[in-house]
Amino acid sequence: MLMEKVAEILAEASAEVVEPRFRALAAGEVMEKAPGEVVTIADREAEVIITRRLRELLPVPVVGEEAVAADPALALALHSEPACWLVDPVDGTSNFIAGRPDFAVMASLVRAGQTVAAWIWQPVTGTAYAAELGSGAWRDGRRLLRTPADDAPEKWRGSLKSRFLDPAEHHRLQTNARAFGHLTEGLRSAGMEYPQIADGDQEFIFYWRTLPWDHAPGSLLITESGGVSARLDGSAYRPDPPGCEDGLLVACDPETWERTRDILAGRLHQ
Repeated sequence: MLMEKVAEILAEASAEVVEPRFRALAAGEVMEKAPGEVVTIADREAEVIITRRLRELLPVPVVGEEAVAADPALALALHSEPACWLVDPVDGTSNFIAGRPDFAVMASLVRAGQTVAAWIWQPVTGTAYAAELGSGAWRDGRRLLRTPADDAPEKWRGSLKSRFLDPAEHHRLQTNARAFGHLTEGLRSAGMEYPQIADGDQEFIFYWRTLPWDHAPGSLLITESGGVSARLDGSAYRPDPPGCEDGLLVACDPETWERTRDILAGRLHQ
């Protein structure tokens, strides 16, 4: 019941305040919330609706991206509270503003610091992804099980999201990544990128910056479909408040994760 109800909440909030403004934002409906970061009225209104309805469903703290922008201390609930919701009302805001279709509406449920349920709604295509810890991952109600990657890294498709790294480390990663077959810069929306791995369209993604509302939903989707989402030391991803930890490698299966990490680190297989 919970899984279906949250999916409904995201789709309904999207239909009410996000989708009507896609390619129709009025003057004054795009604001700067921090240097270099923008937000729209759709982000803010959707978060208010989703927050209220999630708390009606389960009355625990809601860590929303826009609420945390106003009060960063709210994110501490991820460590201090037994349970909390995570909400990203419009993931891929820059795409939304530019009229590009790559944006999503996302939520997750975190218990004892671990993501236990996750939802991704892609409004333009009307595609719904969901995952529940220990129970599986689904796209539009159909179970997702990702097949392992081809054995040859030169055939793998991946993305490096490393622009927040220092220039020297960024260059090193880019150089080592030439071993892979096809690299992209990603879609500027975690809610669009993680499903690419679950759906079989890509083998790996490396992220440096890992804001919890961006990565909790997709990480659970990947692990429940047979893949790996882990820090570079091999520890499983757990949603932390912003600034706690960065660096995350996501891959379609455990062997691909290990080999991708080795290649990016410059370690060669004999």
